[in-house]
Amino acid sequence: MVEPVELDEELSPADAVLLMGSAPERISDLVFGLDEAKLRYRHGPAFPTLGGLIGHLLESGSKVDALLRRAHLEGLSTADIRSTIDPGHDQDLDRPLPEAIEDFARVRRRTVDLLHGWGKNEWDRVISDPHGGDVTLLEICRLVARHEMGHIAQIRNLTVLLPEPEDLGPPRAAVP
Repeated sequence: MVEPVELDEELSPADAVLLMGSAPERISDLVFGLDEAKLRYRHGPAFPTLGGLIGHLLESGSKVDALLRRAHLEGLSTADIRSTIDPGHDQDLDRPLPEAIEDFARVRRRTVDLLHGWGKNEWDRVISDPHGGDVTLLEICRLVARHEMGHIAQIRNLTVLLPEPEDLGPPRAAVP
């Protein structure tokens, strides 16, 4: 039996890559078959819609993947890491959910393939964040894994709490 990784512990590079690589499939499994009404359902004023939360997660994941590729391939040394990882929650899905998840999964697979080839020097490379100081690429991946797993737990919780459709039975004939 595989022991679950506690996200309070320091994640190894392999653990961070594993969690990041599993995000698209976990999201897909949780939201498979949800219709537009369920994606727009809001549990309360302080809650995001399920579609908005998924949109946020897909958007942030895509931005992080781009940042990691640019850091590795172009030598990017400065970035606003916090706003890349958590860019706000105003994203609504602007295309069909299966298509959005499929695109995210494709990009994430390429990123994970890239990360698998990294050695200690690459993991220890530093990116300067003007708002948060110096952060290694490993620390960025740890932050991403925690952020994504936290939102995946939110998605799971919100999908479990979706109201069941009500069957009011057949329409009754009007009484004269």
